[in-house]
Amino acid sequence: MLVYGTDTVIPAEVEIPSLRVIQEAELDDAEWVKSLYEQLALIDGKRMNVVCHLQLYQNRMSRAFNKRVKPRKFTPGQLVLKKIFPYQDEAKAKFSPNWQGPYMVHWVLTGGALILAEMDGEVWTKPINADAVKRYYI
Repeated sequence: MLVYGTDTVIPAEVEIPSLRVIQEAELDDAEWVKSLYEQLALIDGKRMNVVCHLQLYQNRMSRAFNKRVKPRKFTPGQLVLKKIFPYQDEAKAKFSPNWQGPYMVHWVLTGGALILAEMDGEVWTKPINADAVKRYYI
């Protein structure tokens, strides 16, 4: 009150008027109810507008991303190298290799997952993401 000359109003009171805010605005009950209904009617339109803009934005972003993606297809029997991630035990030193293998693709699952097999024929039980492998050229 000393700084601005009026009582402070919490932002929640501006959106949902309290009795104090209504008395200061000098609105009667009928006008207040009418303005409240008008604001509620506008909310659905604003919500639909936001949903449309969100869908347009997501479509635009997915088109921009998919433009740069090069699809990689793996077939069973193909040789691949597996990436060594920093949290694995094999990644110990600065100059240690980044890839290990070769492994053979045993089975291709949907969604870009692969079941790998070692060269001696032992099949892994856990699938691995296709992003973590690359083709091995002899």
